Amino acid sequence: MEKPTSAGPGHAAPPDFTRRTLLKGGASLGGAFAVSALAPSFARAAAIPELEIWGPPAGPSITVLHAIATGALDAAIRKPSLRVWRQVDEVRAGLTSGSLDVGIMPVPVAANLYNRGLGVRLVNVMTNGILYVMSTDASLTSLEALRGRKLATLFPNELPTLLLERLFRHAGIDSAKEIELVPTATPLEAVQLLVLGRVDAAIIPEPAASAAVVKGSVAGKTVHRVIDLQAEWGRMTGAHKIVPQAGLVVTDRFRTANASVLEAIQAGLVKAAADVVAHPARAANNAAGPLQMPWPVIEQSIPYSNLVATPARDVRPAIEAVLQAMADVNPRYSGGRLPEQEFYL
Repeated sequence: MEKPTSAGPGHAAPPDFTRRTLLKGGASLGGAFAVSALAPSFARAAAIPELEIWGPPAGPSITVLHAIATGALDAAIRKPSLRVWRQVDEVRAGLTSGSLDVGIMPVPVAANLYNRGLGVRLVNVMTNGILYVMSTDASLTSLEALRGRKLATLFPNELPTLLLERLFRHAGIDSAKEIELVPTATPLEAVQLLVLGRVDAAIIPEPAASAAVVKGSVAGKTVHRVIDLQAEWGRMTGAHKIVPQAGLVVTDRFRTANASVLEAIQAGLVKAAADVVAHPARAANNAAGPLQMPWPVIEQSIPYSNLVATPARDVRPAIEAVLQAMADVNPRYSGGRLPEQEFYL
């Protein structure tokens, strides 16, 4: 499944980026930007002066950065920028302090915050799943094949680990007894353990999964995407073949004051997501500088990132299926209940 690449994994990203800095960064990368090619046809008068969108160092932020670089958000925001967050706790702190109004976060985290009364709503889903089990052993192509192996896991009590545990239970696997689980704090740590041979496999999200392929190649090893967890989820549920993993969240105060702007933001992201999928090299060039990752790694990750910008209300059943699966493993997750209809915009 892997596609060849010649770049290695990146480093930590600077805190924020505007369209102006993106244009300068694109020149240094030797790429050109198609400015305003994707801009939606909303009236300029509706645009707000500026907005900082918070996003993770992952696929959905590629869409936002591409939207900024191409002018897809110009009808909504005169000066859009992206602030990269590294830990979910940063998002929680931003909401609590009032410094975050619009940001991308894991959908289950957003549901949890809504149920805790923090005044957030889910605008859309920006990826239908970015989780893969990676291994240097190409034969580990099923959950059953992981029995007796060392598996690096991510983020205890968050979506990757809880969803994987639910899949294990469906397969009749007692992971506590049959698999040696090795918790890791970051995707980079999981990549390192895998490439160093300290684990047999690792659950890694994109774009770190593509970086693992590259890092393995540099070390003289072939790293494979042996299990697509989105596909495993689809086989388990039948009805829901996507994992609505992360989406755009907005505070009630921003939504109330900027309803038309929010509509224009969503329209711009729909156009940008489609263009990212259609032109991954250009999108990777637009995102490489801000995310501090080599553009070939980002380009390779895009086909595996399932990038979309689907209105949240349109995928509510699929979201609820994921939340219920997580609650089956950890009943206290999301406050012990599913969010009401008002959560989904």
